[in-house]
Amino acid sequence: MRCPYCFNDDTQVIDSRETEDHSSVRRRRECPKCEKRCTTYERVELQDLIVVKKDGSREAFDRNKVMSGIRKACEKRPIPTEKIEHAVDEIERELRGMHESEVESRVVGDLVMKRLREIDPVAYVRFASVYKSFRNLQAFEKELDKLKED
Repeated sequence: MRCPYCFNDDTQVIDSRETEDHSSVRRRRECPKCEKRCTTYERVELQDLIVVKKDGSREAFDRNKVMSGIRKACEKRPIPTEKIEHAVDEIERELRGMHESEVESRVVGDLVMKRLREIDPVAYVRFASVYKSFRNLQAFEKELDKLKED
């Protein structure tokens, strides 16, 4: 594995363990040249999952895109990275558990909203404000009232 810092052709694995849900192997690596460390994850490559977008176009499911969206919603919130990664793992597992080769983007968004609601109400509202494209303040307030009821 190439070092992401100095691009040395080889890194050494210093620790290896399975993730909590046993879906991947987490490896801590160290570069013998620059001595910096990084983490890699080894996952089983599964059948392609296609996301059907609102406009009817299709694209391959990208867990990094889901991770990025959740990270943006959680920015400047006291949420550990492991919790975000676990949420993305759960979302992907649920999508693949549907045993469908295609899934609507709405389903992905709803799963993200469900997980964010469990993780942090502020992150949930941030994501909802973009995902649901509220047309006016009343629609936004209605979503906030639902959150308060729970």
